[in-house]
Amino acid sequence: MIHKHIGFYAKHLKNDIPAGLVVFLVALPLCLGVALASGAPLFSGLIAGMVGGLVVAWASGSQLSVSGPAAGLTVIVFNAIESLGSFPGFLVAVVLAGFLQLVFGFLRAGIISAYFPSSVIKGMLAAIGLILIMKQLPHAIGYDASFEGDESYMQETASSTVQELLGALNLISPGATPVSVVALLILIVWESAFVKRIALLKMIPGALIAVIWGVVYNAVALLKAPDWAISSKHLVSLPVTDNPTAFLQLFTFPDFSFLNNPQVYTIAVTLAIIASLETLLSLEAVDKMDPLKRVAPTNRELKAQGIGNMLSGLIGGLPITAVIVRSAANVNAGGQSKVSSFVHGLLLLASVMFFARFLNHIPLSCLAAILLQTGYKLAKPKLFMEFFHKGWNQLIPFVATIAAILLTDLLKGIVVGILIGLYYVIRANHHAAISMTQSGNHYLLKLNKDVSFLNRALLRKFLGQIDENSMLIIDGSKTRFIDHDILETIEDFLQAAPDANIKVEAIDLKGKEKIKYSED
Repeated sequence: MIHKHIGFYAKHLKNDIPAGLVVFLVALPLCLGVALASGAPLFSGLIAGMVGGLVVAWASGSQLSVSGPAAGLTVIVFNAIESLGSFPGFLVAVVLAGFLQLVFGFLRAGIISAYFPSSVIKGMLAAIGLILIMKQLPHAIGYDASFEGDESYMQETASSTVQELLGALNLISPGATPVSVVALLILIVWESAFVKRIALLKMIPGALIAVIWGVVYNAVALLKAPDWAISSKHLVSLPVTDNPTAFLQLFTFPDFSFLNNPQVYTIAVTLAIIASLETLLSLEAVDKMDPLKRVAPTNRELKAQGIGNMLSGLIGGLPITAVIVRSAANVNAGGQSKVSSFVHGLLLLASVMFFARFLNHIPLSCLAAILLQTGYKLAKPKLFMEFFHKGWNQLIPFVATIAAILLTDLLKGIVVGILIGLYYVIRANHHAAISMTQSGNHYLLKLNKDVSFLNRALLRKFLGQIDENSMLIIDGSKTRFIDHDILETIEDFLQAAPDANIKVEAIDLKGKEKIKYSED
């Protein structure tokens, strides 16, 4: 079995290593941005990213999901650190939240993900794609007022994003704009059939070429045309360490004296519930994106996230969840197994230890181009057309989920989508449970499946359409369950039927016996 797994991972190294590099390039600024937005040390975001790649990837049952710090938790984290007045105290809550997630996993709470409709999951993906595009456009032209908001579909509304876009038009950077435009062109060309036919080019990720282009452009611009160069505030900013001792000093450890503070437990429960929901949503979405349609075990994922959060909290990291944007980047880059997530974790570790000063030359507009492409793939016009052709019962929950997420946040949008999806499920069941056909003065009323009290109004409507001096057959042979209210409605009709000279034959309604009701 072990040899089989090693063979599987080895076979896909040629896909997973380049994909891991792409995920690393996407994750790097997001780890820093989430930490900045959370009011935590920048390094805490990188720790969470490392733990997500190096530990959670192997503990998880998902081959493509990527874990790390989530922008959806930034407001909770910020408020928690502020209310506790201590980051080491907050780390205690992270450790406890991880322990609770581990308990959720053993209690098999992951089954809740099976109740998310497909239209809602795909609507969530499309909404995130649209938000990525809206949030990355300002950064693509050099307007980086809130880079930490790039993945923050949880807290930033569409209206604020539109305002940011309009403001960005007045502050276009002559350096960042050509970098992002050319980077985007490179990414588009790299997706073309021409490049895919060339074996050597196919092995090199387009994102890497886009990043190299940005670094080279800026280096040349600084020498030849400083006005067209990109300022340092629009470049990646990593903490630089010169030796292993300095690197170890970046870690923070929890202050367990905060176990006496009741607030810690409230924060831990909140983090555990929200992080688990985000993880399950992300996992469901990644399963939908997986070209091989593999299904990850949800309870194992909760356990993996629990282990990851306990470890992250113990060494100074932010809370971790499975994250859609990085997972989507992994799928789009051709990742095949969990090795790609592990490679991204290794690169995050190596970047901080050895290459921070070099990575600080990467323009953020390059990374914005990578995320713009990811956003487009999540919200392709083709996807909207597919749902249009599927019918209103699929299109409306899909569009409603997108609109609700854009106007509120991820969790509220998902709830709205599920409620609307549930309405269509009940509506479909309502009409499919009972059907009636007529031939002259003969009627056939069929109970097609389990019939509940929700179908009583429809049953009464059909029974009210039966004319006098006619024959009715009520066929319940296809049902396994008939609600008492339905049986009572039929009994009432049977008692009144002789007055209208209606002959009724009921099949398999009571104890699977055939009963005849007729007027002699």
